[in-house]
Amino acid sequence: MKKVFIEGAISSEFIADSIAKHQSKHSIGAHNIFLGQVRADQVEDQKVVAIEYTAYEEMANEKLHEIRESAFEKFDLTCLHIYHSLGTVKVGEICIFVFVSSKRRKQVYEATEYLVNQVKEHVPIFGKEILDNAEHQWKVNS
Repeated sequence: MKKVFIEGAISSEFIADSIAKHQSKHSIGAHNIFLGQVRADQVEDQKVVAIEYTAYEEMANEKLHEIRESAFEKFDLTCLHIYHSLGTVKVGEICIFVFVSSKRRKQVYEATEYLVNQVKEHVPIFGKEILDNAEHQWKVNS
């Protein structure tokens, strides 16, 4: 199974390096990238300043592997990578990175949406919002 979890925010250098590694794969005609960023949501009179991510890693890795395999069966993909943060990620930082490659563009659009939805709905990753008054509350996916 591929490494999925990254401690802290996913850096722009990591994302750029991932893109650069695919330039030598000449059967690829299209890439699509989804970057999930922590928002400064308003919660009553407080603002979210960060999210602390935790996961039941063993179960999450198994589920992510299942999702990955189902995407390869469902779409004509060349490459597929999913990365998610664990630990604290501040507002404006990247917490999920989905990178999909295929011969044709239509496949990457459909696969990316499928993957992000599957991760959000089925993988035991939990986010606790940290508010600017230092209170914490569990995040509800929307």
